[in-house]
Amino acid sequence: MSDDLIQLGYLAAAVLFILGLRGLARPRTAVRGNQLGALGMLVAVVVTLTDQQIIGYGTLAAGLAVGAVIGGLLATRVQMTGMPQLVALFNGFGGAASLLVAAAGFVEVLDVDDPDTQTSVATAAALAIGAVTLTGSLVAFAKLQELVGGGAVPSPVLRVTNIALTLAVVGLGIGLVADPARWWMWALMAVALVLGITLVTPIGGADMPVVIALLNSLSGLAAAAAGFILDNSLLIIAGSLVGASGFLLTGIMCRAMNRTLTNVLFGSIEAGGVAADADEVYAGRVTSSTADDVALLLETADRVAMIPGYGMAVAQAQHAVRDLTRALEERDVEVVFGIHPVAGRMPGHMNVLLAEAEIPYEQLLEMDTINPTFDRTDVVIVIGANDVVNPEARENPESPIAGMPILDVDRARTVVVVKRSLSPGFAGIPNPLFAADNTLMLFGDGRGAVEDMTKALAEL
Repeated sequence: MSDDLIQLGYLAAAVLFILGLRGLARPRTAVRGNQLGALGMLVAVVVTLTDQQIIGYGTLAAGLAVGAVIGGLLATRVQMTGMPQLVALFNGFGGAASLLVAAAGFVEVLDVDDPDTQTSVATAAALAIGAVTLTGSLVAFAKLQELVGGGAVPSPVLRVTNIALTLAVVGLGIGLVADPARWWMWALMAVALVLGITLVTPIGGADMPVVIALLNSLSGLAAAAAGFILDNSLLIIAGSLVGASGFLLTGIMCRAMNRTLTNVLFGSIEAGGVAADADEVYAGRVTSSTADDVALLLETADRVAMIPGYGMAVAQAQHAVRDLTRALEERDVEVVFGIHPVAGRMPGHMNVLLAEAEIPYEQLLEMDTINPTFDRTDVVIVIGANDVVNPEARENPESPIAGMPILDVDRARTVVVVKRSLSPGFAGIPNPLFAADNTLMLFGDGRGAVEDMTKALAEL
């Protein structure tokens, strides 16, 4: 390719990345944004490999074909409930790519001459961030896939270890910049890989949306650092966009939980306060119901709000929820969905599941939008959510989740909670909503319970 055509390709890829990221900001344009971003990456890969004359056109075509097959298999085989795990792996792959590029680029420079300060600093940053992202993402995948325990592991020893390893990584990075040598590189990589494991291991499932957003940001920062090593402006732009957007999303997730990033990484939700005793909260006050009872309520309702949670994802109940929604709408019932920012295991988890079930975007309301409307809602159906609807966060300043913004479902006329049992959510505390006077508990599997409600409603 001519230089002008190559530079035009770089510019086109950068513009596509920016437009793609802008499209991802809204559910209605998210699919188009994803397509634009993918096209931008394709252009970037082809132009970069051609510009640097790294491989021939035959090898390039073969690589694209293999990648397309792998991507197609992932897109068609992985269930929507497995998206958090897949996103975690993608973050890890991004970190691994930056790690390998940084190491190869640094060794190549060392073989010719002493690296300049920019190359050394960029190498230290890419190695450290890429290694932490790689192993941290693999641990997150293992937790989400339930290959290892997913609960929080509050341990003073691990906290001290993480702080010590972080300081060691910083020290080794400074050493690499001051005295560029391979042994500094290998030492930095080894310690950073261990830090990624110890950093994510103690973090529980409730904090996974924050962790995934943070790892996504780190993968972008590692890529940007690798761009400085290669002197590739497109990689710097793409990595910076991913890093900045991921960091902003991390902040949004933290605010939605009323917690700081430091507390998520080095603390635990259990340390936030004193939990009430479950026997005191529930004893003699829980009202159990049946699908037939709920159907009677729905028959006379004018407005119904659905509140999805991780339990809906586990039960794969999104299609059953869609069928119930359509059955209600045929009876001229207004149906909306309340989406909490941290419901599920990754940012936008509930939106993804409901979009798969063809629920219109207009019916998915953010927390701040739906909260003022609960007092005029006839029936709220909570499906597998717990902590995000726990009024303790609003009413009890001593609660571990005190101050966390929640969906104020308890202010509706009637609340139906679909849940297997009275077991606590990720925060490990009882939920007074389950024992409220206006709450009915429908115990059972999420999908089965919703299907029973739809069937009972059809028989009325």
